[in-house]
Amino acid sequence: MTMTTAGVIFVLSLVAALVAVHKPFGDYMFRVVSGERQSRVERGIYRLVGVNPAAEQSWGVYARSVLAFSAVSVLFLYAFQRVQDRLWLSLGFDPVVPHGAWNTAVSFVTNTNWQWYSGESTMGHLVQMSGLAVQNFVSAAVGIAVAVALVRGFARSRTGELGNFWVDLTRILLRILLPIAVLGAIALMIGGAVQNLSAGTDITTLTGGTQRITGGPVASQEVIKELGTNGGGFYNANSAHPFENPTAWTNWLEIFLILLIPFSLPRVFGRMVGQNRQGYAIAAVMAILALASITLTNVFELTGNGTVPQAVGAALEGKEVRFDVSNSATFAAATTLTSTGAVNSFHDSYTSLGGMMALVNMMLGEVAPGGVGAGLYGLLILAVITVFVAGLMVGRTPEYLGKKIGSREIKFASLYFLITPALVLTGTAAAFATGNNSTALNVGPHGLSEVLYAFTSASNNNGSAFAGITVNTPWWDTALGLCMLLGRFLPIIFVLALAGSLARQQPTPASEGTLPTHRPLFVGMVVGVTVILVALTFLPALALGPLAEGL
Repeated sequence: MTMTTAGVIFVLSLVAALVAVHKPFGDYMFRVVSGERQSRVERGIYRLVGVNPAAEQSWGVYARSVLAFSAVSVLFLYAFQRVQDRLWLSLGFDPVVPHGAWNTAVSFVTNTNWQWYSGESTMGHLVQMSGLAVQNFVSAAVGIAVAVALVRGFARSRTGELGNFWVDLTRILLRILLPIAVLGAIALMIGGAVQNLSAGTDITTLTGGTQRITGGPVASQEVIKELGTNGGGFYNANSAHPFENPTAWTNWLEIFLILLIPFSLPRVFGRMVGQNRQGYAIAAVMAILALASITLTNVFELTGNGTVPQAVGAALEGKEVRFDVSNSATFAAATTLTSTGAVNSFHDSYTSLGGMMALVNMMLGEVAPGGVGAGLYGLLILAVITVFVAGLMVGRTPEYLGKKIGSREIKFASLYFLITPALVLTGTAAAFATGNNSTALNVGPHGLSEVLYAFTSASNNNGSAFAGITVNTPWWDTALGLCMLLGRFLPIIFVLALAGSLARQQPTPASEGTLPTHRPLFVGMVVGVTVILVALTFLPALALGPLAEGL
């Protein structure tokens, strides 16, 4: 089977919509993060929390603000889950077990949204909408704020200040995320998504049995789950559930929301550094990697190996019939290219090479276009590494946007890149060494893929899973929770440290020997460096898992 006409139109319409909004929405976000005027609501918030909006922060203070805010968020969400049986709208559910509450609190605060539980049978409505959904907003805002701070490091000179975290957080929440989330929730409700406080309705099934269909504030959580590249679903079936994702057009809308902010942030980057063409170059890298991944994922799922897939013309197992194979494959590529982790099909049932593409998307660092904020700062780190490699080739001190990339800067960039592979490979090895890989449904290469996918998803703050593995045990909740924490906040510290180092520099004027970083050559070099670094790092693990299974 080849990609259907409808599937091609689906992808091309997404591309066209993202191109159409790139400039106006990017310019709007630029005005939000660069403006100086404060609204009355914002001034009230600053007075309430004791923040001086005119005072800027060094990279160290900015980093401590991020860490302090996130630590309080983890403690609050943990406590919220532990006492949910005493809260309004608890639906009679018991408190979440300690190791599960820890894992979930860390998961949502780190923008991972890894879920070991079934939401409709574990979390009450109040915890879902006032705990989990709130973290969907603020964790996304934190990612965007850190990306903006890094861009300020490139844009500013001879200063140690990167802005004010509390101001950035407040503006991003009130002016970007909340307005779109309100409009998006209305659109999803029009499409059939559920939005109520119902404890559930008992129905009689075709076999004469009884089943409870749980309602809840679904549409409002669904829209920020996608817009903030979070991914945690109200229901266990996630975006395959008709209450979360009712129709083909809501499926399109959800993918568009996932990609909207990450693909528009390069425009913000270009505006802030005063060179729009630099933003176009970064957007081109994202687009090349994304289109390649979407195409390959569709090909592998539409030409699936095996007797049954070849007989019916595609790998249909685990796919939601409302969306067909192509739209499911496109959704899977979009959510693993970003840090969303939402699913509308069963990744564990994908072909070996189709499942490998989901793994590779995360292993790339989720930079095409990546999570909100995280994708941009991850790709800028790769751009820094690229100019460093290019400088070594010609024997010249590397520069990017007039800033020299010396030993200090490349150390921060290298440490950023090395954190995630270390967590993924160490965690996978530890699971096998301790026998905890036995919770995987499969053995052999696919069993390895299930364990490798779990640690790749957690360490990259994605949240999706090869759901053939059981992870609701103290060991798995603890191990994956640590990977989420370290995989989120160590890179943020190195990003902010790099931003501080760059901001203190005096710009170096461009010369004949300066590598142009806005031309197709540089775009191709960044793509090459991204793919080669991943290949060198993860190829042995992939060879033992999905590649061995596929061959």
